[in-house]
Amino acid sequence: MGIYIRQERPEDYSMTEEMIKQAFLHEEYSDKKEHLLVNKIRKSDAFIPELSLVAIHQSHGVVGHILLSKITIVDHDIVEDSLALAPVSVAPSFQKKGIGSQLIRAALQKAKELGYHSVIVLGHKDYYPKFGFKKAALWNIKPPFEVPDEVFMAMELTEHSLENVEGVVQYSKAFSE
Repeated sequence: MGIYIRQERPEDYSMTEEMIKQAFLHEEYSDKKEHLLVNKIRKSDAFIPELSLVAIHQSHGVVGHILLSKITIVDHDIVEDSLALAPVSVAPSFQKKGIGSQLIRAALQKAKELGYHSVIVLGHKDYYPKFGFKKAALWNIKPPFEVPDEVFMAMELTEHSLENVEGVVQYSKAFSE
């Protein structure tokens, strides 16, 4: 199929945002604002350019995107750095072809190479565990809002990195603006 994954570049931004908008257009559990979220994160101090990746098709351009951004896990005065995986998007005509999985694996590997130790995701309970995500509640890590335990997950990029971590996830302001 001729897909390769690379870091997103500023000249990709408008094409990426349009693809994200199309990817979520018919999703039941979407507010249809994921493209705006990506735009806000890019402008925030939570943005890590190396963890904004695109899937490129030789003749269609940007057909997928993933973003990992900085978050913290807070327990009173103890603050632990982590990453949020949100969102991951694939153009409708390229869905169900493994591109999302490729993006997730590439982003997790890059995050590990950059020295990050954990990732948090709010996502499908049957999809994310295949990448190593487990219920965040296992580490007593809680979302800042009400969601079922099985859709709020965490993953250790470094073995035992969440062993002594607990608290409430604090997303960047971009998620609540």
